Amino acid sequence: MRWARAFGAGLAMIAVAQAQDVDLVQSDAQADRFAALALKCVRQEYPNKLDHVMNGAGEVKGPKELHPAFYGCFDWHSSVHGHWMLVKLLREHPGMARAAEVRQVLDENLRPERMAVEVAYLGQENRRSFERTYGWAWLLKLAAELRTWNDPNALRWGTALQPLADELALRWTSFLSKATYPIRTGVHPNTAFSLDLALDYARAIKDAKLEAMILERARSWFGADRKGPLAWEPGGEDFLSPCLEEAALMSRVLPRPAYGRWLTGFLPGFPAGLVPATVSDRTDPKIVHLDGLNLSRARALLRIAAVLGPADPRSAGLKRLADRHARASLPHLASGSYEGEHWLATFAVRTLTER
Repeated sequence: MRWARAFGAGLAMIAVAQAQDVDLVQSDAQADRFAALALKCVRQEYPNKLDHVMNGAGEVKGPKELHPAFYGCFDWHSSVHGHWMLVKLLREHPGMARAAEVRQVLDENLRPERMAVEVAYLGQENRRSFERTYGWAWLLKLAAELRTWNDPNALRWGTALQPLADELALRWTSFLSKATYPIRTGVHPNTAFSLDLALDYARAIKDAKLEAMILERARSWFGADRKGPLAWEPGGEDFLSPCLEEAALMSRVLPRPAYGRWLTGFLPGFPAGLVPATVSDRTDPKIVHLDGLNLSRARALLRIAAVLGPADPRSAGLKRLADRHARASLPHLASGSYEGEHWLATFAVRTLTER
């Protein structure tokens, strides 16, 4: 797996990617490198970009006071998905060298008293749109990971997290019941991306109401789409592909034969012309988003190929294209720049898991 070797080289800061013939999702050592990036930031309070509406002078507070569980990693949602990545890696690689440190961090942050503060924050004035829907979706993804792991510690952490997940699941159903249109952007508010993560949660905990609402909204919003403007992508700060995130979501919504027909209408000629994004400056907090785009595109392409199946003539090309996208950015996750290091590893883990 050439792009997995490339990622290993990037984390080790080795110039020649092909020097390591390893599979990054199946060894404790390589999982340990992913974990190192999240452990570096989940306790790092600053720099920090708060999504915080202040109702008065008394609410001028620091990140850790406002969000004692998810104060690190530059912003709330990155801290949340950094915790998801740590749980995912610990679950799959309990023998990795940093396992004890990962457990310590999860013990510190996923505690009932800290979660109570997070829940209380949501109940305050002017918090209705806090982290809607990107942060909501990642929190539910974290909750789903814990709820489906048969481990005593996971049960304890998941129990502590559940009140926050319950509140956000309610917000999801309320929001979806009145949202008239989806958001089709290449950054955080993208509706298709968040619905995909929320669907994982709904199915993991058997929340039939939330699942039904997600499926209905997806069909209503995207089912009649034709000729998606993939040629317009990417935007200069995208870390998601609006067209491919929609296509990946719909692969979970429609039956396989219907999905193949829908995809032909939505992306005729797909995937002709799609190439990895060029990242000119990994110290720029917006331009480095394009590394995330390459990784999220790779994940979406792999998902689409898997659902189409090997008999579909598009599948082999989609897998090759996923390989190209992943190899374009995997060597650069440990760039030494916090702008990318605080979040990109999560996207890599999700992509490699899809693989």
